[in-house]
Amino acid sequence: MAYVIGVVIFALALSLSVALHEAGHLLTARAFGMRVRRFFVGRGPTLFSVRRGGIEYGVKALPLGGFCDIAGLTALDELTPAEQPRAMWRYPAWKRTVVLASGSVTHVLLALIILYAAAVSTGLPTNQTTVPPVVASSAAPALLPGDRILSVGGQPTPAWDDVVARVRASSGPTAFVVSRAGASLGVTVDVPATRRIGVTAQLPPAFVTYGPGAAVGATLAHTGDLTIGSLQQLARFPERVPAVVAAIGGAERDPDTPVSMVGASRLGGEAADRGLWAVFLLLLASFNLFMALFNLLPLLPLDGGHIMIAWYERLRRRGPVDYTRLLPLTTALMLLGGAVMLLTITADVVNPVRLS
Repeated sequence: MAYVIGVVIFALALSLSVALHEAGHLLTARAFGMRVRRFFVGRGPTLFSVRRGGIEYGVKALPLGGFCDIAGLTALDELTPAEQPRAMWRYPAWKRTVVLASGSVTHVLLALIILYAAAVSTGLPTNQTTVPPVVASSAAPALLPGDRILSVGGQPTPAWDDVVARVRASSGPTAFVVSRAGASLGVTVDVPATRRIGVTAQLPPAFVTYGPGAAVGATLAHTGDLTIGSLQQLARFPERVPAVVAAIGGAERDPDTPVSMVGASRLGGEAADRGLWAVFLLLLASFNLFMALFNLLPLLPLDGGHIMIAWYERLRRRGPVDYTRLLPLTTALMLLGGAVMLLTITADVVNPVRLS
């Protein structure tokens, strides 16, 4: 039951993230005076809708994101005479950029909020070698909070993963060298005793909680780390698609392969089922950062593609681009994107990535 609840909560959180992405477009478009026709949460048949200020607001049957219909997103849009002066393509490139990028900015803000909440509650993972409170209490009085582990069993440990590897490879009284109050100090830790009380079950990674002030810096630092990781994943995305196809055919699923909203929700369900709420929040924040970057790729029909067109029009100063010439490329990219999405969803159903 906890797994099912976790899947549902995670899926709804992802859908809400996409809906808020569209809300970012809505708010900025209205602020600049652009004509917004409709704003809906969800997809599929309309459950209900109302009109306020000339905009139709509504909810669709399927909780899968949403959409914001801005008149004149491209010069191909059919416009009424009343919509012509407020068509989006008539506005300066910088205003169009703000509106188009606001969805990704919303994802980043959501990630920051989620990570800050994790920092002050469940904790953020760290690869630093500063001793977390759980380790200090288990090995007391040998190790103290704030000690920085320099070596274990005579082997240097520059990162926390090195500490974990050396501790797991040790047994009995083991020599540690720590930095304490600016000085190096040799201590002895009974490794089997540490293991018996469950320290290794916490690792890796170690999760550290922060006070309200310190959580700000930790949140920003971790956001930077996740952003770099997301950029690396985007760069490797094409080369990982064959592994998804192989997984559908029965090969072992590589945890480094792309996952769909279905796969992400399943991972969220597993985290909830195990009580790993820190992992749950990190997955949710990672999804938002990935979506922020993905939507800024300079490819149509993504927001980044429309931003690229806006600045191309600004530089050439000849009016709107003839989108009919871009339709074949746009259609091809949409078909390719749809095929990749179908592959990842299929793999996430028949051979999903699982928490290790």
